[in-house]
Amino acid sequence: MLKITLEQWRMFKAVVDFGGFNQASAGVHKSQSSIHNAVQKIEHALDVKLFRIEGRKTLLTEAGKLMLRRVDSLLDEAARVEAVGITLAEGVESRLRIAVDEIFPQHLLYKVLDKVSGEFPLLHIELIESVLSGSTELLENAEVDIAISPFPVSGMFSEELCDIEFLGVASPDHLLHSSEKTISFEQLKSHRQIVVRDSAHGKNHDQGWLDAEQRWTVSHMKTSIEMIKSGFGFAWLPVPLIEHELLTGKLKPLTLNNGLKRTAKLHLLFDDGDLLGPAARTFLGELRYQCMYLATSDETLK
Repeated sequence: MLKITLEQWRMFKAVVDFGGFNQASAGVHKSQSSIHNAVQKIEHALDVKLFRIEGRKTLLTEAGKLMLRRVDSLLDEAARVEAVGITLAEGVESRLRIAVDEIFPQHLLYKVLDKVSGEFPLLHIELIESVLSGSTELLENAEVDIAISPFPVSGMFSEELCDIEFLGVASPDHLLHSSEKTISFEQLKSHRQIVVRDSAHGKNHDQGWLDAEQRWTVSHMKTSIEMIKSGFGFAWLPVPLIEHELLTGKLKPLTLNNGLKRTAKLHLLFDDGDLLGPAARTFLGELRYQCMYLATSDETLK
């Protein structure tokens, strides 16, 4: 039998979070005496002193600091257990929030979403398209349930999903295609490069920048593709997004002496699998199936 209840640990945490017993009383809407009693019961049960008073300040002792690290994990896990229970009680979720990097093949994504909607017609799907670390930031901030991102997140479930090939391209009329000789990276730097900005707040990553003397930075991959088709610059673009342009000759691979192709790995990310409902699990299963089909197709083409 546990000597200390979760409620008592919550009162201890409240004193820390609000900076004192009086402040905690106002913050959690409980009497100061009940908070004092909860902390005293912990101290008596464990035979440790959790706080010390210096003037008007309530400070943690060394033992209190150690216990706080453990209590944070304990209360987080308790919240997860409650959330799982709520998920089980509610059955099928009413909403599924997904963040997807723009380089993921759209035709595969649409197939997955159509499959999920077919099985769960009342499900509201929210799709957020992002660039670079945008998906991981949304997941870390609990703004989405599932993310597809080039970057894994420590402390969360992360699974390698698929590889996306990038190709250095420009418009067929671009000056870079005027010579039959191969192009070096130094020669590329004298031409305008179109790069895509990281959609995460506070990030300053640009996708594939080559330190070109002139660059245009845009927020979306589709904008980059349109600019390059119009002859305004060059870039490395994800092959799944430009297959039609390559087939119709609207985009042409650069004749580089090396580094024409690049590869980016996409990861499937979510925080806690136990919190995912039936619709989310169906999405994951269909997504993995479609990506397995993509990998098989790529191997066949090689």
